[in-house]
Amino acid sequence: MNRIPVIGSGFGGIALAIRLQAANIPTLLLDKRDKPGGRAYVYQDKGFTFDAGPTVITDPSAIEELFLLAGKKMSDYIELLPISPFYRLQWQSGEIFDYGGDQDKLEKQIARFNPGDVQGYREFIRYSKAVFKTGYLKYGTSPFLSFRSMVCAMPSLVRLSAWKSVYGIVSKHIKNEHLRQAFSFHSLLIGGNPFTTSSIYTLIHTLEREGGVWFPRGGTGALVNALIKLFIDIGGVCKLNTQVDSFITNDNRITAIKLNDQREIYCKAAASNADVIHTYEKLLGKHRVGKKRSDLLKEKKMSNSLFVIYFGLNKLHSQLAHHTICFGNRYKELLDDIFKGNSIPGDFSLYLHSPSVTDPTLAPPGCASYYVLAPVPHLGNAQINWLEEAPRLRDRIFSYLEKYYIPGLRDQLVTHKIFTPFDFQDELNAYHGSAFSIAPLLLQSAWFRPHNRDSDIENLYLVGAGTHPGAGIPGVLASAKITANLMIEDLS
Repeated sequence: MNRIPVIGSGFGGIALAIRLQAANIPTLLLDKRDKPGGRAYVYQDKGFTFDAGPTVITDPSAIEELFLLAGKKMSDYIELLPISPFYRLQWQSGEIFDYGGDQDKLEKQIARFNPGDVQGYREFIRYSKAVFKTGYLKYGTSPFLSFRSMVCAMPSLVRLSAWKSVYGIVSKHIKNEHLRQAFSFHSLLIGGNPFTTSSIYTLIHTLEREGGVWFPRGGTGALVNALIKLFIDIGGVCKLNTQVDSFITNDNRITAIKLNDQREIYCKAAASNADVIHTYEKLLGKHRVGKKRSDLLKEKKMSNSLFVIYFGLNKLHSQLAHHTICFGNRYKELLDDIFKGNSIPGDFSLYLHSPSVTDPTLAPPGCASYYVLAPVPHLGNAQINWLEEAPRLRDRIFSYLEKYYIPGLRDQLVTHKIFTPFDFQDELNAYHGSAFSIAPLLLQSAWFRPHNRDSDIENLYLVGAGTHPGAGIPGVLASAKITANLMIEDLS
C-alpha cells in the first residue's frame, strides 16, 4: 500500500497525519529520533520525567477536534488538567502578579499596581477579542497561497493596526510598566520580540481567556503519545529511528523519498514537518527550487534560541506556581540583546516550569521535576561556543533561582540536563538553532510566510512552526488543518 509520508512527528506532523488518515488517506509518519514529539520530546532520568518543549496548552478544542475526526473520545486517551493561575509573574523587587481567567481577581491585582489601568485593561481586552476573531478564527485556518489573498486581508489588518507592535498596543491602554510587561510577554512564547512582533499576536490573551490554560496528566509527552496511539488506532503507521535523506523528483513533482539507508519510498505527495529551511536546503537540495527557497528563507529574520536546564530535586517547592515568568530588571534592553545581540546577556529573564505542583507522578515520591529556560540569541547573531559557556550560564541561573525562587536548590539537586542552541541546531535541524523558526513579524506572516503547499513543487506540503500561521501548539495545529484540507482536496 502506498502511503503518504509525513516527515517529522512534532505536533504539526502528528496532527496532519491524523487528519489524512481520518480522511481515508493511508499515511506514514516518519521521525529520525527514537521518540515522537519533535520539540515536545521527553527526557527521563532517575525516576524524573522532563518535557523538553511546549508545556502551555491552550485551545483544547483544537486537540479534541482530532479525536472527533477519528471517531474517538479524547477522554479515553488523555486527561487535561486546568492550570490556575495561568502564570505567576514575578519581579526581582518582590512584586507578584497572578495572571488567570478570573476577571474580578485580575482587576483587583491591576488596581494594586495602578488603579487607572483597570479601565485600560478592559479596553485592551476589547482589542484582543477583535484581533482573535479576525486573526485566529477567520484567517488562522485559511491558506494564504496567493498575494491576492493577502490583499483581501489587508483592510482588516489595517483596521486592527497590525503594523503596531504587541508592546505598542499594550502601552496604548496600560501605563504601569510592570503591567505592560505582564500583558506583552506572550509573544515570547512563539519566538517574537514584543517590541517588533505584530499586534495581531495580542490574540493570545483572548485565546487563553476563552479556552483556559491546561496541562496533560503525565506531561506534554503523554499528549504526544495519546495522539500517536490515536493515529495508529485508525490505521496509521509510525516509524521512528527513520531519517529522511532527500526527496526524489521528476520535473516539479516528488516521486519518492530517500532514506539515509538508501531505501526509497514511492509516494503521490509528501509533507514535511521538519524545519522549513532544512526541508528546502537538505531534503529538496538537489532541485533548483530547493536552493532558491532556502536562499530566500535565510534572508528572513529568525526567532531567538533558548538555553534550557531540566532538573530534578529531592523536594517539592509547593510555593511555586505551575508556570512562573521571572522578570529581570531590564525588559526592552534585554530583549534587544536577545534578538539583536552577539553575546550572552549579562542578565536574564526566565520561564520556570514546575509541573510537579500539578502532577506529582512526574517525579519520585517527595521529589519534583522542573525546567527553566532563558531566551538567548540564535547562532546567526551570536557565534557562542556553547560547549564552554553552557556550564557557566547554568551556574548563574541556578544561583539566581536559589536566591529568588528555590532556596536550597543546589543541595537538593538529584539530576539535571542542559539543552543549548547547538542542540536545537543538531538534534532538531533548526536553522541557526532558532527555537521557533521564522520570527512572527507582520511581513513574515500569512502570505509572506512559507506556504502550506509549495507553489512550484506541486505535491510538496509544509506543516509546523515555519509555515502559516506560525509557532505555538495552536499555531501548528492550525497549520495541520490548513495543510490537510489542501492535501485532501488535491489527492481526491
